[in-house]
Amino acid sequence: MAARDYYIHDHRFAKLIHGNANVEVLWSGGRWAEGPAYLAAGRYLIWSDIPNDRILRWDENDGHVSVFEQPCRNHNGHTVDRQGRLIACEHRGRCVSRYEFDGTRTVLADRFDGRRLNSPNDVVVKSDGSIWFTDPSYGIDSDYEGDASPMEQDGRHVYRIDQTGGVARVIDDMRQPNGLAFSPDEAFLYVADTGRTHFPDCEPKIRRHALAPDGRSLAAGEDFVTCDAGLFDGFRTDTEGRIWSSAGDGVHCFAPDGRLLGKILIDEPVSNVCFGGPKRNRLFITATTTLRSVYVNARGSA
Repeated sequence: MAARDYYIHDHRFAKLIHGNANVEVLWSGGRWAEGPAYLAAGRYLIWSDIPNDRILRWDENDGHVSVFEQPCRNHNGHTVDRQGRLIACEHRGRCVSRYEFDGTRTVLADRFDGRRLNSPNDVVVKSDGSIWFTDPSYGIDSDYEGDASPMEQDGRHVYRIDQTGGVARVIDDMRQPNGLAFSPDEAFLYVADTGRTHFPDCEPKIRRHALAPDGRSLAAGEDFVTCDAGLFDGFRTDTEGRIWSSAGDGVHCFAPDGRLLGKILIDEPVSNVCFGGPKRNRLFITATTTLRSVYVNARGSA
């Protein structure tokens, strides 16, 4: 990797970077690229271009980019469940949905306590099959990334969908919960708070919540890391428990103890990342108008 592409804060980061692996621009032309998810069975990546109301598809075999779905109800975050099905957060749909193997769409959650969700933003699947998602207000704040609408919930929260379809609120004290990921052992759930977009006194941070012994609820959260460039948005963990997070100046990599190891520098704000490729050692990066990737010496956790 060229020296201009990274910043080493801790010597351990140098071991995670390949000296001859540059950051590649795979595609450009979006308005706000988000929600990358790698589907291993087809060796392709999908991601959202939220204001343009489309999902795009990049083929790993030949680099071809095509439209996966348009319109798409202003999708934001995506993940893949343990059966290989795509899970989606829909701004305009105000729901979490799933793409079945036959291409049909199943709405998994669109309400809590009888009231419509705000605009589900990012999502992760736990090993027990439960689905955890954040529900800030970005998709109902204006018509740019969804439909401007009044908020029906009493705030912006984090939820869990169990295998029977029940929806439970698991975090209720964040300003704008955004990206989220489990530690590899699922002992912790990390959640980014981008509340500064609406509340100037809100620190841009990732919080850490310990899972209760039942695996269904969370202990009180604690501040884990604070962003020194813009906001944390989407992020992922690797098999060693490191966090690879989006930020205003690129991708920030943190050790499991919260120490900043280094940054992959990008010339526009990064929204989200995911690991992919046959060895899960290729980091895919959605950065405002572009899709990029770089090979790293780490593997994404399952």
